[in-house]
Amino acid sequence: MTLTEFKRLPERGTNDPDTVNAILDSALVGHVGFLRAGHPAVIPTLVVRRGDQAYIHGSPASALIRAGKAGAEICLTVTLIDGLVLARSAFHHSANYRSAVVYGQGRWVEGEEKVDVFEALVEKIVPGRLPHLRPLTRKEMAATGVVALGLDQATAKIRTGPPADEEADYDLAIWAGVVPIETVFADPVPDPRNQPGLSVPDHVGRLEP
Repeated sequence: MTLTEFKRLPERGTNDPDTVNAILDSALVGHVGFLRAGHPAVIPTLVVRRGDQAYIHGSPASALIRAGKAGAEICLTVTLIDGLVLARSAFHHSANYRSAVVYGQGRWVEGEEKVDVFEALVEKIVPGRLPHLRPLTRKEMAATGVVALGLDQATAKIRTGPPADEEADYDLAIWAGVVPIETVFADPVPDPRNQPGLSVPDHVGRLEP
């Protein structure tokens, strides 16, 4: 069995790059698994994709970034929960979701590619933010490590639709269905040390509910 072979519910899985990319692009947080001193570890981190590469970042002294820099095998996962699936039995309760799993060796990122990753991450979090910021300093660049992970071993799994109950259970007088889950932005809260007279900029205001 290969790492990208589907064993359970293969009808929900796909290796389609466009599907994988769309899920990675929709997720802010990923979880990265690796071996730390012979023991499994999973670390949450912001993730961004550019082309056929996914990127993670952190302190160069962190175990995760050091492992990626050394070319260790790592696994990146992201999950988006779209709804709670309420069935007529406890067994068939589920969730509608989109998930992606990426396997590969870490690759250390430097130079202009590293700058591009920083900029792409900021723009992913808040589109239009970058032109309003001061430039990164050399000290800030040195204090952050970036590791790339190729997407040639990536899969996606998706569940949509209503519950899948036992046929006999559809005759039961039990409500079943899907409760959608949405992520929304609340009103921006200004930093108390903002300069006087600053209003919420348009690129931040677009995130308001």
